[in-house]
Amino acid sequence: MRKLGLAVLLLFLCSGTLFASGGGSSSKPLAGSYPIVLSHGLFGWGTDSSGIISIVNYWGGMDTYLQSQGATVYAPTKTAAQSNETRGVQLKDKVLVYIAANGFSKVHILGHSQGGLDSRYAISNLGLSSKVSTLTTLNTPHRGSPIADIVTTVLPDWIKPFVSGILGVVVQLVYGGGNQDALAALGSLTTSGTAAFNTRTPNVSSVKYFSYGSYITIPDLIQHPLMGIIQPACVAGGLFNGQGGTCDGLVPYTSLKWGTFNGGPDYGLLVTGVDHLQASNTLNSGKPWYDVEGYFLKMASNAKSNQ
Repeated sequence: MRKLGLAVLLLFLCSGTLFASGGGSSSKPLAGSYPIVLSHGLFGWGTDSSGIISIVNYWGGMDTYLQSQGATVYAPTKTAAQSNETRGVQLKDKVLVYIAANGFSKVHILGHSQGGLDSRYAISNLGLSSKVSTLTTLNTPHRGSPIADIVTTVLPDWIKPFVSGILGVVVQLVYGGGNQDALAALGSLTTSGTAAFNTRTPNVSSVKYFSYGSYITIPDLIQHPLMGIIQPACVAGGLFNGQGGTCDGLVPYTSLKWGTFNGGPDYGLLVTGVDHLQASNTLNSGKPWYDVEGYFLKMASNAKSNQ
């Protein structure tokens, strides 16, 4: 009986150890990853925004989700409407303060839309490369947006400062101040503006670059209430300037590829693609149509595996 009792005790202890270490119950997929910095796009905002827009989450809760999967996440605010260069300086300053305050050595950056461009600028031209392991861009117009080209062409020069001023006032009210410059932002996103930007913003060999992106298959206004309206103009502009007609409503599919391109999200047969805002789950716009959490976990896991 004594031997039987000892055997039962050993079995109990061993099974407890097995249950504790098996099944991943105490481990999370992003544990051990460098912190992830989420870099928002044009007219975006971060968790430290002081404007009324901050009552909603730009990333649709994906920052919190990545944290639940074991990552440390930082989503800073930059000026909503500004050039890549100005926003790049802001991003660099905030990331360096964040790293120093928390004792981190490096970070991964995930940039949506223009957030990918200002991140590239900070890495290549502002010395942030030593603190960045990977840059992942999401639906970023690396080679410009036909919509930016169209707006620049259609608006006469005399009215551009007036429009920019009005937009600046509105954006300041919504986003809580800042030196807004819609014309500078627009110029950063045209095909000619990004061509010049790419020339002076080469990739840094010590940083690994990845990109992901999506597109609209049919511009129905149920699944794409905003981007579906803009998509035909983006298609026409993309065909005109040689970028092709496939786009997410703002960015041609050929424009969003940079570094190692890893494709886009999976979705069902009845879903008519994933548009520019849904790709980042802005205002929770992506969740009804595809597995947003799985998509963000895929991008973050790829960054971790390449750190």
